[in-house]
Amino acid sequence: MTHEKLILAVITTNSNKIAGGAPIFTCDTREEMESVATNLEAILDGIAHSLSDELLIIVKH
Repeated sequence: MTHEKLILAVITTNSNKIAGGAPIFTCDTREEMESVATNLEAILDGIAHSLSDELLIIVKH
């Protein structure tokens, strides 16, 4: 089974605005958030997308 078009992870600096079924990673700074996203892109074979200054998602296209 192949998964397509999924949100694999959510990375944020503001966990008060986040809920849902994907794994959520809370970071202290934007720099930490970008570092975590870079690692998760490689691990999950996904692509990071910035939705705001406080929120990145890793998706599988």
